[in-house]
Amino acid sequence: MFEIRKDRVPQGRKKLAVERQAYLDLVKQGVGTTQACRIVGVNRRTGHRWRCGRPSQAGREARPAAWPGSTSGRFLSVEERIVIADLWREGRSVRSIAAEVGRDPSTISREVRRNAHPQTGDYRPHAAQSRADGRRPRPKKGKLAKNPELRQAVQDGLDHQWSPEQIVRRLRRDFPDRPGMHVTHETIYQALYVQGRGELRRELTRALRTGRAVRRPRRSVEQRRSRFTSPLVMISDRPAEADDRAVPGHWEGDLIIGQNNASAIGTLVERATRYVLLVHLGQGRTAEHVRDALLSTVATLPAHLKRSLTWDQGVEMALHHQFSTLADMPVYFCDPHSPWQRGSNENTNGLLRQYFPKSTDLAGHTPEHLAAVAAKLNGRPRKTLGWDTPAERLAKLLTETR
Repeated sequence: MFEIRKDRVPQGRKKLAVERQAYLDLVKQGVGTTQACRIVGVNRRTGHRWRCGRPSQAGREARPAAWPGSTSGRFLSVEERIVIADLWREGRSVRSIAAEVGRDPSTISREVRRNAHPQTGDYRPHAAQSRADGRRPRPKKGKLAKNPELRQAVQDGLDHQWSPEQIVRRLRRDFPDRPGMHVTHETIYQALYVQGRGELRRELTRALRTGRAVRRPRRSVEQRRSRFTSPLVMISDRPAEADDRAVPGHWEGDLIIGQNNASAIGTLVERATRYVLLVHLGQGRTAEHVRDALLSTVATLPAHLKRSLTWDQGVEMALHHQFSTLADMPVYFCDPHSPWQRGSNENTNGLLRQYFPKSTDLAGHTPEHLAAVAAKLNGRPRKTLGWDTPAERLAKLLTETR
């Protein structure tokens, strides 16, 4: 029988290995927690912690008490694994093994699944302990650091100025049967942003659309004021086929403005394929400049791809009637302060700011450079297209209509 400690003064942070073992023996004999604590001479909370483990920091279930030989109650010990192996060979169910060991059934199921022999499927306790010990050390290398082929594929995508999500989806599409080449977009962001997880080159952050080296919260997009007062054909009169994006040839347009409102570039986005055309305007963005530049751009399109154009209520389209007549292409206007009615174009303008930053002179970009930038956007896989590129989708539609 364990001798009751006469000195009941608190001993502070002192190892109580003998008292702890005596307490656990009493509990196994059926003695209640309060009585066992009184016999051993410890506080009831200490006994409860020895029996049930410390509660996790997240407030979840209390961790089970550590078995002899275990480094922590969180982890299975080799003695527990021996019991699991014996009961598993007897054909016992997962729940009965869990009740015997005092663990959650999911813990037993996961243990057998993870640490059984990879070829034979036999569960061997000492081999399982070695596998578990090998996985335990922290910090672990990230997936990109351990897989040079995957890291190079991600770096190539960033070099092509693809977003992390575009890279992730394209990898899953190109390597459907190779889980080792699959990664999440959060892993890519952490490799770029998080100190200590920089498996990717730091300068690759400049390839992201925002060009940021740190994360920032999203900001609301400023809405432009409507300044158009002449009679307009509103978007409510646009054909239904344009709304459901079933038929190609319906475009959305807008301007991105340069430094001091002195220069601009026109943007056209086809609603069904998200195909982009950039309109060179140089230093002028008057109604005459915009009309003539749009006429030159849409003149390169076949007739069945000139069904309509949707614009916001900007004064640059004051001559929309002349454009409609000369191009044989009706123009519809959005409601005031409703940029979501040209969602594809607004999204594209945001993408284009990677190449044409705000507060810069846009007049210096040649038509050839605009065509090259449009080709880059048209070559990016898009989530809304099932990870096809706009160029691929447009080519497919043109082939089907022939």
